[in-house]
Amino acid sequence: MTDEVMAFRAMLEKGTDADLLREMIGFAAERLMELEVQGLTGAAHGERSAATRTRCVPRRASRGAAGRSTG
Repeated sequence: MTDEVMAFRAMLEKGTDADLLREMIGFAAERLMELEVQGLTGAAHGERSAATRTRCVPRRASRGAAGRSTG
């Protein structure tokens, strides 16, 4: 094994540091996935285009005043 892998395993075996390391790796992985999706779609997390905003009509708004179907 490489020295880096051995050092990584030694860190994991320490116990208390394992939780911190696990959180750090989880955060980094999540951030990398968000950046990848942002690069592919061209939109930041939670961002909507104008076309999407106009398509998303609340369900009640498309019905009658009392929530009953108008048809």
